[in-house]
Amino acid sequence: MIDQATIERIVDAAHISDVVSEFVTLKKRGVNQLGLCPFHNEKTPSFTVSPAKGIFKCFGCGKGGNSVNFIMELEQLSYPDALRWLAKKFHIEIEEKEESQEEKALKDERESMMIVSAFAQKYFSRFLLKENEGRTIGLSYLRERGIRDDIITKFELGYCPDGKDLFTQAATREGYKMEFLEKTGLTIKRDDWVRDRFGGRVIFPVHNVAGRVIAFGGRTLTNDKKVAKYLNSPESEIYHKSKTLYGIYQAKRDITRLDKCYLVEGYTDVLSFHQAGIENVVASSGTSLTIEQIRLIRRFSPNITIVYDGDDAGIKASLRGIDMVLEEGINVKVLPLPRGEDPDSFARSMSAGELTEYIKKNETDFIKFKTQLLMGTVENDPVSKARLINEIVRSISIIPDTITRTVYIKECSRLMDVQEAVLYSEIRKIQNKQSEDHTRKEIQELQIQAAKPAAPVTARKIANPFETEEREILRILMKYFHQEVFEVEDETTHEIKTYTVGFYVLSELQNDGLVSVNPNVRSILSAFEENLENKEFDPVKFFTQHSDNEISQYASNLLAEKYIESKRWTKGGAFIETESELLYLLVPKLIQEYKLKNVKMLLKKLEHDINEASKNGETEKMMEYMNQFQNLKKVMKELSELLGFRTVS
Repeated sequence: MIDQATIERIVDAAHISDVVSEFVTLKKRGVNQLGLCPFHNEKTPSFTVSPAKGIFKCFGCGKGGNSVNFIMELEQLSYPDALRWLAKKFHIEIEEKEESQEEKALKDERESMMIVSAFAQKYFSRFLLKENEGRTIGLSYLRERGIRDDIITKFELGYCPDGKDLFTQAATREGYKMEFLEKTGLTIKRDDWVRDRFGGRVIFPVHNVAGRVIAFGGRTLTNDKKVAKYLNSPESEIYHKSKTLYGIYQAKRDITRLDKCYLVEGYTDVLSFHQAGIENVVASSGTSLTIEQIRLIRRFSPNITIVYDGDDAGIKASLRGIDMVLEEGINVKVLPLPRGEDPDSFARSMSAGELTEYIKKNETDFIKFKTQLLMGTVENDPVSKARLINEIVRSISIIPDTITRTVYIKECSRLMDVQEAVLYSEIRKIQNKQSEDHTRKEIQELQIQAAKPAAPVTARKIANPFETEEREILRILMKYFHQEVFEVEDETTHEIKTYTVGFYVLSELQNDGLVSVNPNVRSILSAFEENLENKEFDPVKFFTQHSDNEISQYASNLLAEKYIESKRWTKGGAFIETESELLYLLVPKLIQEYKLKNVKMLLKKLEHDINEASKNGETEKMMEYMNQFQNLKKVMKELSELLGFRTVS
């Protein structure tokens, strides 16, 4: 592991302007620098570099962070590898500290599995091209499918010899341990019985984003219906099928450059599209599309076109995928294929130019796709038409962006001949129902998190109902943490004491036991608490250069956002002072708003608890909840009055 002192030297040397200007032409704009974003296609520059803060931010695609984050995103490197990249550029010698035995064991195991997988890929590729069995069976099959040699080389295709354990014998002769051959799934071992998993199959290596082989897919060449047509590596420490996309390594550059990703189902679909010159394509590899796969695509582009088979199963998969993609805030289109065609066969049936032209003419938004697909079954049946409209409205309702949702409502209104007002009304009903269910769950989760602040964060990300207030609190702390603002007279000595913004904010949050559901917010506040008395603590530098990539990006985004001084706090130009001059007003007001929102959510939960206790005849519980409700009502009134009269507690 790289020691902290070396990390600090690297980060200090890697000035954001020097790093970014190697890849982006920057022009000075005031105190900042402006350029075209390298992460998405744009004609008007929205990519900003702040040399003073040491961060970048694109206001088009939303990516942001420090110099390490920039290299991680651009080169698709891990945090340690990005540090090594920067160290090499700025001629800094890296001193890596000794890892714990546990860390070393896990890292060694993963690395050993990667090394075994790399050996297997080279073995399979060599066997396909050099050995007689590989050439006459495996290579002949690929050429029959029309797959060119350059595509075979690009995707490192191979062939595993047909025999009980020929590959395993070759691997063990080279010194590779049976333990890792088993863990990667390349070898299956039962007591004294050993065999190759992929014997007699054409091999499709699966690469991770960084280009390392993590798994394999194998296609049988026999006609035996009892034998699975495709066989994939099992889940392992290095391979999680639901988080992996076939072809992502070969496609990532073009997905970013063209700001679009084609999503297909299988290995050969990807190969055929590449042969046709369309390289921004990935496959879900025969598995049902997952949220993790969608989010992996979103790292490179917010635009997806689904291209599934033209049969009933493919259409069903398209419909299922549409709503999942929409819910993640991604623009989705569908490319319907003629009945009986799949992306592989269709791409091979025409020239590259013809395929490109077909896509341009036929890819359509999800409303037209669903309408064209289902209208044939509706005919003049008003009930069926209503069901179709409800189906489309449900899909529109989950789109997070308001403007995008509005555009789709207009399109649905035009296509289905339904008034926009009716569609808006239906969407409001759906959203209100979802909101009620969501709020009920979030309040319960919020209470659990507040009661157990040290509990480990669950894998599912909890939506934060206080996101706006907490982001503003953290922004204020980062900018004015050490600034002395609040003067208080000691009741005993009558001595005037001055408190910093940091002391005031943290004291208020601790006194009321306010705990965020966002782990990044909790981590940042914890670091502020630890450095309350540390006058040398520089929040901006500390958080934007934090070793935790999520925290550094979170902090960089906070500091890069386009805040307008005091706009949140003024009406009709009531204030003309700068934000820093108004901290004595702004900070208490912000904390009071945060408290008030917490109180309102607790009141809503208590209302639910009172109703439940009443239904169940639990009189004592109901009285206890009602007492708590009345007390919170008083607190809400006091906070509302304070906010209304702009007074400071």
